[in-house]
Amino acid sequence: MRFPTGSILALALLIPVGCSAPYHGAGHGMSMEKGLGEVKAIIAKNVKDQDKAAKAQALLDEIVAEVKAVREENRKLHGRLYELNADYNAPPEDFTKVLDELSNSRMRSATKILGLRFKMKELMTAEEWKAVNDGMNEYRGNYQRKEAGGDARGGY
Repeated sequence: MRFPTGSILALALLIPVGCSAPYHGAGHGMSMEKGLGEVKAIIAKNVKDQDKAAKAQALLDEIVAEVKAVREENRKLHGRLYELNADYNAPPEDFTKVLDELSNSRMRSATKILGLRFKMKELMTAEEWKAVNDGMNEYRGNYQRKEAGGDARGGY
């Protein structure tokens, strides 16, 4: 699995803030912080009311914090699955319990992120929302081309 399911909504909003793989270590955190700064700049550029822009940026911080929290929780639960897999005598219901915890964690996180997304949207006009999303799409495209080894200014 490449994306933690709980962060899919955040990734749709914030790629590459959420980054593309769930467990990259220190380099991953730096990419997330760089992406966060870029998206905050896009918001500042496109939201006319600076108070609303600051509130939207604070909501963005909450979304990123949620992505980080669910990623850590998922990492621990996957660790538990590895432990169970190594235990010859582990019953199927122990696996099911961990899988249920993973699913519930992801759903709680996705619900929270979705709520934050709607709060962010409410701070902006339709034109500002479109401009912010267009800016993120452009940044996401540049980031993905760089990750694929292409030129960020041109095609793949």
